[in-house]
Formats: sequence, structure tokens, C-alpha cells
Amino acid sequence: MATADFASFSVPLLSTIVGGVLILLFFADYLRRKRAEISTIAAAQSPQQPDATKPPPSSSSSAVASKKTHRQKHHSHSATDKDQNRKHHHLDVNTLKGHSDSVTAICFSSDGHSLATACADGAIRVFRLDDASSKSFKFLRLNLPAGAHPTAVAFSEGSSSVVVAAQMLSGSSLFMYGDVGPKPSAEGKQQAKLPLPEIKWEHQKIHDQGSVLNLSAVPATYGTADGSIIIASCSEGTSIKLWHGKSGKELGTVDTNQLKNNMATLSPNGRFLAAAAFTADVKVWEIVYSKDGSVKEVLKVMQLKGHKSAVTCLCFTHNSEQIITASKDGSLRVWNINVRYHLDEDPKTLKVLPIPLHDSKGAVSNYNHISISPDGKILATISGSTLQWLCAGTGSVLDTADKAHEGDITGIAWAPQSVPVGGAPAMVLATAGADKKVKLWLAPESNPSR
Repeated sequence: MATADFASFSVPLLSTIVGGVLILLFFADYLRRKRAEISTIAAAQSPQQPDATKPPPSSSSSAVASKKTHRQKHHSHSATDKDQNRKHHHLDVNTLKGHSDSVTAICFSSDGHSLATACADGAIRVFRLDDASSKSFKFLRLNLPAGAHPTAVAFSEGSSSVVVAAQMLSGSSLFMYGDVGPKPSAEGKQQAKLPLPEIKWEHQKIHDQGSVLNLSAVPATYGTADGSIIIASCSEGTSIKLWHGKSGKELGTVDTNQLKNNMATLSPNGRFLAAAAFTADVKVWEIVYSKDGSVKEVLKVMQLKGHKSAVTCLCFTHNSEQIITASKDGSLRVWNINVRYHLDEDPKTLKVLPIPLHDSKGAVSNYNHISISPDGKILATISGSTLQWLCAGTGSVLDTADKAHEGDITGIAWAPQSVPVGGAPAMVLATAGADKKVKLWLAPESNPSR
């Protein structure tokens, strides 16, 4: 009986002991495998951690790494610079900075070393161009009367004074500022710190409510003229007025009677006045001088007929004997006006040249402004934001700067005399734009080998 009780008791006890041993073995195996996983993870991470037994990297190793990083950055900047250089036109010399709004007009002084700009911010700036490639330029800032918005500017009496056309609530006005020429000053001092020039004369409502499109100023040297500067102001209406540059006296008025003007200009010798207007014909007047050198009268003497659409712009050649016109009919014409008009001899068309500029759709573009170089060999033209140089003799394209400005080009002017560029004299062209910039350009080769 006792033996049977012991057997019944020992079997469950033995089963419990065996089960406990199996559970302990299971947990022991689980813990061993877990430790192995942790060791494996630590071994995988250990190469990224610094070894405490090894010395820190030397300064020379750090320098090598730094130089390598610098080379990588330098290569990146070089690539960017190359991209910028590819966009930089090879004739682009410099940019005159400081304008806070659209530049509406520009004009060089007779010696080519001063450049006046009219800006929509209400100021006239007179830059001194000792070298067109300089990193910075001295300039004189003239703030117009309150409410005056400059639309045109021209030098009077060499580089010592400027005449400004401005639009006001009452209409267009003219202001003449004297003593704007450069003054000797220490290097680095701004010209604007000097006493500001005063208004010498002014006229209000010169073209009623209409604004002035452009000013043209030349020394009157033809015939008995006394060499004084005469200025033509062209309104957006149909009137054009002549002024004495120094005194401000009104010398005469003409009317194109062609709905609206596009622009007007004087011949370099002060003999003729020509206007481009709404119609296809160009009217030309002669300024007649008295024996004492003063202006006696202004007479209409000829009309250039041949274009089939409106003439957008024109310019005289430097000998005052020819006129170059650009029309919406897609052509340029060169006219000989050195004729005996008093004997009813008509001006002659010397050349008809196609405008070589086309838009993205293939249509002929219209030139907004044209200007001939001092040597008479290059015709600079603008259309929108495109600047183009043509051979004045053949009309062939010498060079083109697409998107010369980030917006429309508003003005163009050649320096009458050579301007130093890097110390060497060169012909320089200036352009003004709605992008608040004035750019200086070299002239292309007038007889390219290509």
C-alpha cells in the first residue's frame, strides 16, 4: 500500500521537475541568442565610432580634407561663372548703377566723357566716364521739382549744363540746370556732395498737356549761325519747338500735321529739322539764320516720300547731307537731302535696305531708335529688348545682342568722341532700359572677316 502511494506521488513530482528543467533550458537558449544579436549589432556599428586607442587625425590630414572640399566648391563656382559668361555679350562693357526706376532717356556730352540719364524716379544723373570699364563712376544727382517726371534730357553748352523735359500735372515743362560739369575732387568723394546746380531758366506748358518725346541739341554752325546750342523739343502731339540752349528763348514752332509725332531731330550743323510721324512721309524744315547769327525763321523745304507705312525713327549722317529712316514697311532708306530745293529739286533715295531683324513668328520687327556711329560706318538699332549693329553702307548685320536689357530699351546714344576703355580709346554706345539700367557697349568691327 505504501509503495503504491509513493509511486502515485513521485510521478507528478518527476514530471514537474522535468518540465521546469525544460523551461530553464528554453530561457537559457533564448538569452544566449539575444546576446549574440546584440554583439552582432555592436560589431556592425563599431567602424563608424572612433577608436579610443587610436590618436586623433593630424592637422595635415584635416587640411587635405579642407582643400578637397574647397576644390569641390571652387569647381561649382567656376561652372556657375562659365554659365554667366556664356550669357554675357562680348561687346557689353559695363553697367551704370544707381537708378531706382525705369531710365527714360540718355545723352552724351560733346566730349563723350559725361553721360546724362533721365529716370522715372524723378532724378537726372550726370555720370563722369573717365574710363568706360571702371568698376564705379562718379555722378551728380539732380532732383527735379516735386511732381516732375523727366522724359528727355540734352546737354547744352558743352558739358556744363543740361536741359530736361519733364511731365507735370499742368503739362510738359523745360528746365535748364547750369554748372553740372565735373569738379576736381579727391578720389572716392562723391560728386553729389558738392553744391547742387540751380535752375537757370524754365518754361511751363510748352506743348500744352502733351508730353515731350525727345530732345535734340546741336551747335548751330551752318551759314551765319553763331555756334550757339539750339534745342528741339518734340511733343507727342504734332508740335515741335526750337529753343536757345543758353538763354531759353523760344526760337520757333512747327507743326507736322500728321496726327502724332514719333520723334524729331536736328542735323549736326543746325541747318535742318526732320520729324518722323504717323504717316509714311518725312517732313524737313530749314532753320534760316540772320547775319547776327540768331534764328530768323523756320521754313518747310522738303518732304521725303517713298515709304509705304509710318516712319518710326530717323537720324542724320554727320555731314548733315543725308537722312536714314526706318519704317513699319520693313525697310531702311538712305536719302540725299543736299539738293537745290529752292529750284524744286526733290531729295533722292540713295538706298533701300531691308530690316534684317525678325520676331519669333518670322515677321519683320520695327526699329524704335536708330543712331549712327561717330565714324559713320555703323548704324545702331533697337527693337524691344534687342540691340543690333548694322553696316551703314550695306545694311548687313555686324552683331546682335538679344535681350540686351531685361525689358524694353528706351534710349540709345553714341559717344561723340572716343572714350577710354581699359586705357585704350574706343567708340562707345550707351543704351537705357526699363530695367533700371544703363549699359555701355563697344562697337563691333565695321568690316568683319566672317
